[in-house]
Amino acid sequence: MDIHTLSQLLMAPADPVRAREIGQMGYMQWLADLPGGARYETEARRALHLARDFARSDPAVAEFCRLLTASLCGSVVMLDLALPAPRRRGGARERRRAL
Repeated sequence: MDIHTLSQLLMAPADPVRAREIGQMGYMQWLADLPGGARYETEARRALHLARDFARSDPAVAEFCRLLTASLCGSVVMLDLALPAPRRRGGARERRRAL
């Protein structure tokens, strides 16, 4: 896991639904950024180790860690992943307010 993905997860809003969406998108981004020859289990354990301390205080990171843990359980499981439903989130005004 790179620091960029973790920092994006940490900036997620506290709304539980949105935090879950952000956590899932973070997992998909992390997965897409893995090098072609990387061992999934090694990389997943490394990411989990890096993110675990933040999971208690940040719901998006907690969702990311939940997905990593589920993927490492040893049996083939279907992960509950979905892109967020399109909706207006406030546009430029909300982005400025978030700064």
